[in-house]
Amino acid sequence: MRVEKCFFCSSPMYPGHGIHFVRNDSKIFRFCRSKCHKAFQKKRNPRKARWTKAFRKAAGKELTVDSSLEFEKRRNVPVKYNKELWQNTVKAMKRIEEIKARRQNHFIANRLKKGKELRKEADRKEVEKNIHLIKSPAAGLKQKKQMVEVVMERDVEEMEEN
Repeated sequence: MRVEKCFFCSSPMYPGHGIHFVRNDSKIFRFCRSKCHKAFQKKRNPRKARWTKAFRKAAGKELTVDSSLEFEKRRNVPVKYNKELWQNTVKAMKRIEEIKARRQNHFIANRLKKGKELRKEADRKEVEKNIHLIKSPAAGLKQKKQMVEVVMERDVEEMEEN
């Protein structure tokens, strides 16, 4: 079973799915769904369609240069498998997926870090600009304490006069 990649959106395409288009020069284009096929027929650029992997890589949304991505490349040389080689291959595939996920998460965290800093800076500026709207809880207590002292002084003065 060979899992092909869609020519337009680069998503995996399983056997029995999708559309094959063969051009006059015998080049085969495989599309995962009619959406990709129609976009190809309309001569759309996959790097400009926001839902494709090509756009995400071109816009810096996904990791593009990584050694773990090399394992996804198609190999046309048949290999004779024995049980030990098969088990090692499965172990390696799991390990590669684990490494790829970790690198992807790190890449996403770094990409989002800048936006987080910008939001924090914008919040800081807004607070500085509108500091007069923020009341300190202690300021209210001080005023109440002064009012209570003034009232008590009046009461004491009235008692002395009587």
